Amino acid sequence: MLVFGDAHAADPDNRRYLLAAYEAGDADRALHVGDLEHYDLPVPTWFVAGNNEDFDVIDSLRATASDGNERESVDGGVRNVHLLAGQLAEVDGLTVLGLSGNFAPTKYDCDRGDLTGGRRRHFTRADVERAIDSGRDADVDVLLTHEAPHGLISYGYDPGSDPVDELIDAVEPALCLVGHHHRHAETTIGESRVVALAPVWESYYDLDTATLALERFETPDERE
Repeated sequence: MLVFGDAHAADPDNRRYLLAAYEAGDADRALHVGDLEHYDLPVPTWFVAGNNEDFDVIDSLRATASDGNERESVDGGVRNVHLLAGQLAEVDGLTVLGLSGNFAPTKYDCDRGDLTGGRRRHFTRADVERAIDSGRDADVDVLLTHEAPHGLISYGYDPGSDPVDELIDAVEPALCLVGHHHRHAETTIGESRVVALAPVWESYYDLDTATLALERFETPDERE
């Protein structure tokens, strides 16, 4: 199964990298950790929204989120995308849980309906609680988040998010995949392996669904 870090594929060059990675990886399923920004994809892809998305598309996907059934046709430039916003999905035998959005302390206790414009990018306490309720008794194989937990990334300070810490502690995924920071990093939190993913213009990953081993590859440059 293919795994991708941030794509920012509204940019045409980044979109070429994203599609080149799909082609090079040659798999029939994919997972993505946010900042996708392009929603017409070659194969079914389960993703969490990042802080850079077309939030009209994301709102539509939130409203029609299901248990992972494939979207069969292009509808306004949307195909083969499945948003995970506190829901579980069964993907190639794996139980996958996703938390969409990024953390803003001033918006965390808001109702989602009160978030407008660019503020729709944030997750709320209710979103985190929904993800915990979905995953607590589900034996989660893979957790997708855009934000990182504490202890994974350092800029001379730790940018980790308390709600993501809480989610990992509650659902204890075997593997947590993280975006947002555009760098590869790994740690272990409790029994969970946590991996921050490099952006798609640098790398793509192959996930062994039997062992959860993650192999990293250089994304080909289609301009060469």
